[in-house]
Amino acid sequence: MSKVYLEVSLAPDRLLGHVKENGNVYRSDVGLDDKIGHVHLKSGKVYARRLGADKKVGHVDLDNGRVYATRVGPDKYVGRVKEDGTMHRDKSLAPDDYVGKVNPFISFAHSAAAMLLLVLPALETQAYNAK
Repeated sequence: MSKVYLEVSLAPDRLLGHVKENGNVYRSDVGLDDKIGHVHLKSGKVYARRLGADKKVGHVDLDNGRVYATRVGPDKYVGRVKEDGTMHRDKSLAPDDYVGKVNPFISFAHSAAAMLLLVLPALETQAYNAK
């Protein structure tokens, strides 16, 4: 099991959840952890858990760790994951932002699932609450 952390400036990183070896992703809440999705380990496709069929939210290039979000039309490049467990969000015309980490690193597929299902939604919530 790998723990997933959101980067917090000048403070300890915040635990968001964990990814199990089988590819299931869980959000850490008070009480029981909530399964929110999974990654298909051979293809790198990431799915959010829904009532009925799960929804594909993105995929990872298993050779280099580039992460893409599913959109209408071509998928959007959103960042990359590295073999040291760090996650970096794409920032156009600037160096990518460090946004979180997975500890310990298992694979690009596990890290990308954590990024798409836990870290990026947490960043969107922070940005929304800051307005």
